[in-house]
Amino acid sequence: MIGSPKNLLRLLSAKAKLSLLRIQPHHPTQQPPVILRPSDKVRCVDSCETGDSRRTSTAPSSPNATTTNKLSRTPFLYFLTLLYFLYLPTPSPAQNFDKPVTNIDEDITAFAYAPNGSVVFSVRRMFKTKKYDLQRDDIWLFESGGKRKRLLEGQKFTHEDKLFTYQVESFTWSPNAHIIAVQLFTTTMDPDAGAREDAHALLLLDDSGRELHPSGKDPLVMQAQNPLWLRDNQTLVYLNNEDTPQGLYSMQYLNISSGPAGKAFEGRTFEGASRISGSNAAIAVERNRNFDGPARLQRLDLLAQDDKEVATLDAYAGGILVSPSGTRVAYFLDKEVLEIRDLTAPVRIARMRIGLGVLQWSHDETQIYLKRTIEKKSADLVTFRVPELRAYPPHSEVPVLEPEPRMLLHGLTVREYSLSPDGRFLAVVLPGKRNLQIFGF
Repeated sequence: MIGSPKNLLRLLSAKAKLSLLRIQPHHPTQQPPVILRPSDKVRCVDSCETGDSRRTSTAPSSPNATTTNKLSRTPFLYFLTLLYFLYLPTPSPAQNFDKPVTNIDEDITAFAYAPNGSVVFSVRRMFKTKKYDLQRDDIWLFESGGKRKRLLEGQKFTHEDKLFTYQVESFTWSPNAHIIAVQLFTTTMDPDAGAREDAHALLLLDDSGRELHPSGKDPLVMQAQNPLWLRDNQTLVYLNNEDTPQGLYSMQYLNISSGPAGKAFEGRTFEGASRISGSNAAIAVERNRNFDGPARLQRLDLLAQDDKEVATLDAYAGGILVSPSGTRVAYFLDKEVLEIRDLTAPVRIARMRIGLGVLQWSHDETQIYLKRTIEKKSADLVTFRVPELRAYPPHSEVPVLEPEPRMLLHGLTVREYSLSPDGRFLAVVLPGKRNLQIFGF
């Protein structure tokens, strides 16, 4: 009887082991990154649909060819080699983080993938007046085919008749990938009175760079943040903290054609919300204005203004994010523990001690990506495998798992990151020069 695979492998002779060690996997030649500068034309790497941009080479004959011939002439050795590879563990998907496939050599302040794979990004632009240094970021679009175009020139963008400066904080694409809600942090100043006002605002652009004016003459929607698009690509709901306690938000409707359309879920306050892709719904964390009750996880129908309570939470510390399929949601209970809940069976949960940070689901929802800081600061980027979700009786203690993180980019720190919608690319903004690099999986 041959026995277990481990015992079988012990039968290999020293010569057989040496033969096996000679069999090395073949690694294709890596292509150099594309460097994009303001004066350069964009070239596409491995994604051009037209034109012959791929390089070919004639591979030398494999050094394993002789070994393979020897194996074929030695049946017993061939049999052992076959068994060896049958019992090898299944390899994980190949990842190449040594060289980026695209490098945008600019001072990037924010970026976001569109549903169709294009990338919108903002570039820091500083300029001087007689008394003040102002910042107004440019906004660019990098299309999936490799074309790059500027959507907004910040220096020419004005707001009322006051001194005005802004920085782009984030982008949110409409479901059809034609309209961008740009979240800004703005500062306006009246030089005569010396009064200064800071506020969040939304700017709406289409993918050709045309400014949309939902509020009339002024293109900015003031005191607005975290927009949630509806499926009609014309309506969104945004969070507003103008008349709410610190850390709580009300919800407002906005139509890009007719402008502000009143309050949503009037009288109620929320700590955060995340849209369910492909729907008019969102998962939100509701809290009383006086913080005198528990946080409640709610499913909100943004169009009909209906709601259904999903669960009462033990705590909430931010970071709510619905998975791509809309069947799971992740959020932090405190500065250490992440809770993942099944939205189809809310009693099924899992908890992991991973540390507070910026989350993103993998395309297949088997992993959680985490930049281990919540601010726009540099930190390492890691992944954790999503554990099995289990049901626990009410008021019972839920165990907290402590998984080992898997480090990405060889431990380099990043300021921002995002996965492409199809899960094939990882884009990061590096500290220092703050250029945008895109890596392929």
